[in-house]
Amino acid sequence: MSGLDPARPATYDRAFALGTALNGGFVVIEAVAGVVAGSTALLADAAHNFSDVLGLLLAWGASRLARRPRSARRTYGWRSSSILAALLNAILLLVVTGGVAWEAIRRFWSPATVGGGVVAWVAFVGMAINAATALLFLRGREGDLNVRGAFLHLAADAAVSAGVVLAGLAILATGRTWIDPLTTLVIAVVILGSTWGLLRQSVNLALHAVPEWIDPAAVEAYLAALPGVTAVHDLHIWAMSTTETALTAHLVKRDAHDDDAIMAEATRVLHDRFGIHHTTLQWERGAGACCPRLPV
Repeated sequence: MSGLDPARPATYDRAFALGTALNGGFVVIEAVAGVVAGSTALLADAAHNFSDVLGLLLAWGASRLARRPRSARRTYGWRSSSILAALLNAILLLVVTGGVAWEAIRRFWSPATVGGGVVAWVAFVGMAINAATALLFLRGREGDLNVRGAFLHLAADAAVSAGVVLAGLAILATGRTWIDPLTTLVIAVVILGSTWGLLRQSVNLALHAVPEWIDPAAVEAYLAALPGVTAVHDLHIWAMSTTETALTAHLVKRDAHDDDAIMAEATRVLHDRFGIHHTTLQWERGAGACCPRLPV
């Protein structure tokens, strides 16, 4: 993709509220059912769904903070809160997943009676709720990393719940209770796989790395090809939030001919082609004309 366009977080307030309410209510039902049925798979899914509720709340809060106006002290406003929310969500998922995986391993040595029918029915309800909640974020998944993360996470949860349904049916058919902790470990692996990407990307954004959807070499090549530009240096590209990207660069150009027109066109292309929303370009006349170079 060429970049993420700024989303309209306000349009997702209702989706966040409904998704939080649906998943929060189901977590209580699933946790109680897991205890009654003696199913670690249900408890694992309940713990994961609870982390989803917290993740939705974090993403919702961050989207609202991102809309707050900037101040003299916070010149970028609260935009970066969406990056922090994604990072906290990833850490939370890893902690929860580790806990339920340990409990599943313990069940191999201390097996418990599992109600396969209860497991299957409750997981089926969870699958329906996760799928319905994911659809709330379907339209905005390409415009905001937070919204896309919520969509993919909930869609994956629906698939995981489908696996728990199959585990419940298998227990009913065979009576083999080890299927339950085995399913739990499979769920843990799926969660870890999806969470690792979220953690890696959110850490990169928090450290001001170039967002993955932007090719820095292509950006530099475009700037270097601008009329009259002989060199590009001090190029920095970083995420201000999960929806907005900034760029600063020094462009060496020996004369001031068409400076304003070139800058205006470059700003437009950087936005439309590369998804960079805040561009700051500095002209330099001749090689090394600006100032002593500092490590970057």
